Amino acid sequence: MTKVLLVCGADGCFKSCSAKGHAFFAARGRDIVCSAETLLLRTAISVLEKTGGIKLSCDASERGSLAFSVEVQGHSAELAERLRCTADFIRDGISSLSEEYPGCLLLKEIIE
Repeated sequence: MTKVLLVCGADGCFKSCSAKGHAFFAARGRDIVCSAETLLLRTAISVLEKTGGIKLSCDASERGSLAFSVEVQGHSAELAERLRCTADFIRDGISSLSEEYPGCLLLKEIIE
């Protein structure tokens, strides 16, 4: 099972996300659940990379592991909205996969 941890601020803004493990829906390299999860998280990273006012840190140094976080370097309504939308995107996408493929993904969210 892949365990995804999403950390958001009290305002709903994205702070960090990490995913570890394997969904075990199919063999490594053929697992559609892992592929979908990876696509969701890498899309979130891509959006954050294009967002001004944050410093993005990513770590995918181990197979089956991906972690990324932001350090906010400016405050604006637009930036806050982008970070809330990123959290919503990850939450909704992973939750949807988890509902469709129970036992393959576990989403935990922490509000700081």
